[in-house]
Amino acid sequence: MEQKSADKYFSTVGDGSGLAQTDGLYKEELQLALRNRGMPLEALRYPITPTGLHYLLIHYDIPAVNPERWRLKIAGLVATPLDLTLEEIKKRPRRTIPVTMECAGNGRALFAPRRISQPWLLEAIGTAEWTGTPLRTILQDAGVSADAAEIVFTGLDQGVEGDQIQFYQRSLTVDEAMRDEVLLAYEMNGEPLPPQHGYPLRLVMPGWYGMASVKWLDRIEAVAEPFQGYQMARAYRYSQSPDGPGETVDLIRARALMIPPGIPDFMTRERLVEAGPVTLTGKAWAGRVSVSRVEVSVDGGSTWSEAQLGESASPYAWRTWTFVWNATPGAYTLYVRASDADGNVQPIVQQWNFGGYGNNGVQRVNVIVR
Repeated sequence: MEQKSADKYFSTVGDGSGLAQTDGLYKEELQLALRNRGMPLEALRYPITPTGLHYLLIHYDIPAVNPERWRLKIAGLVATPLDLTLEEIKKRPRRTIPVTMECAGNGRALFAPRRISQPWLLEAIGTAEWTGTPLRTILQDAGVSADAAEIVFTGLDQGVEGDQIQFYQRSLTVDEAMRDEVLLAYEMNGEPLPPQHGYPLRLVMPGWYGMASVKWLDRIEAVAEPFQGYQMARAYRYSQSPDGPGETVDLIRARALMIPPGIPDFMTRERLVEAGPVTLTGKAWAGRVSVSRVEVSVDGGSTWSEAQLGESASPYAWRTWTFVWNATPGAYTLYVRASDADGNVQPIVQQWNFGGYGNNGVQRVNVIVR
């Protein structure tokens, strides 16, 4: 297959329905897919995703960090610049929050045409218990100036993207950065951060797509103007063209996922289920907004039935749903969709965008009942 530039080309086969494509993967996509990792959907059974099963996306390389020399620098429009060791950060107030984190590109490979990038289907998800110290108290100790508009977070990971040499950088408004739940995390599921998840320190931004939770933190800087770095101005925007401004990608959209029932065909992952009562179950989440309803369709979206909802470990973590299906022999396509407290409902087909972001179209699971 002819090599393509991952920044400039698309897979063009498809009818726009949002269903899976059949034109294969480019070498660039395979390289990304083999470096990164999705969560097998059967791992939805765990309230807290085991660390080794949590989704993983590394934009550039995992940086080499010397923990003895590492410092977190707080600078810019602050009254008192700070230079903190990891041990100093660990002595500060400690908090643990279960957070569901989802990649903004989750579902990208289901768009048509498909942007040549990390080819996520539905597996770019996980819920971990993140432990760290609230960012707000550090910013307060540094004394963020009233003239500051945003807080810029710089990671140690460096690479080339959009023809720019850059460190991975994202920004938040001062108000967003000061929210109580925003953490500087140094533990994941009760253990020190693994290298691939941002050791020694990362930002965790509950409710936002994962691109906001900058890993391998090196520097936090208060700035007077909105930050125009690549990851803010060019990437992570709901745009219809490569140069269109679009809206910024921020909060996670409502989504429900089903643990595929029965047993899989090895290649197609089509499911084989025995006739009779079948308990369908999975997880649902909606960023900062609570999930108000989960519905299941066993006839390809023609009719919907409400599932039973369980509890959530935190306002920012998924909740379990269950539905009993009286399965009779035949071929079925099962759908599941979530609604949030603001009235947003997962669409059957999500509107296409250039980057392949925020695709929360309903999950489809093909099942043969025997």
